[in-house]
Amino acid sequence: MTASPPPVLPDDRLASGIARLALHYRGRFSAETIQRLVIDSYERMAEHARVRTHLVVLAEHLATERLNALAHIEGAPGCGLPRVLFVCSHNAGRSQMAAALLAHRAGGHVVVSSAGTDPAAEVEPVVAQALTEAGVDLADAFPKPLTDEVVQAADIVITMGCGDACPVLPGRRYLDWPVTDPEGAPIAVVRGIRDEIDAHITELLASLPST
Repeated sequence: MTASPPPVLPDDRLASGIARLALHYRGRFSAETIQRLVIDSYERMAEHARVRTHLVVLAEHLATERLNALAHIEGAPGCGLPRVLFVCSHNAGRSQMAAALLAHRAGGHVVVSSAGTDPAAEVEPVVAQALTEAGVDLADAFPKPLTDEVVQAADIVITMGCGDACPVLPGRRYLDWPVTDPEGAPIAVVRGIRDEIDAHITELLASLPST
C-alpha cells in the first residue's frame, strides 16, 4: 500500500517549529499529530489575522498550549496544578485581563489559559495599558481561538460574556463573571473593569486548593 503524502504546509517556515515540537514531545506525540495541530493552529489564527508577519510564531505557541493540554487529558505525569480557562467572545479584553491577573497573582501555582469564541486580531491596547499600570505584563499575549483540547483540560472554565457560544462540558466547574466589555472604553473605565476582575480573582484564589 502506498503511503499518503504528507500534508502541504500553508507556510514553509512552519517546518522548523514542527521539528522543535517533535523533539520536545518525542515519545508522547507522533510527528503526524504535531504537524496536524501546528497546521490547524496556523489556519485558525490566519482566519482573524490582519497582519501575517508573526503568524508562524503564534501558531507554534498555540500548538504548544494545545499539546500540553492534550498531554494533561491523556494523563501525562504533570504538576497537578489546578487549570483555569477564561473564555469571552474576542479574547481581546476581559479574558486576557483575567488570565494575566490570575497568572500574576498565582505565582506559578495555577495553569492559566484564555481563548475566544470569535477571536479578534489583537489585544485591545487600552487593556494592555491598564494591566501595565498594575505591574502586569501583557507583551506576549494574543487572541486565541477556543480549542477542544484546552477546554477538556480545564478544571475551571470561567465565561465572560460569550453567551451561548461558550463551551459546556460535564465534570467541569463553571463560573460566569458578568464583567463589562472594555472594547472602545476610555482608560478610566478599563481601570475599573480591571479592578472588578481582580476582585473576582481574589475570590477565585481563595477557593482553590492550597498548593
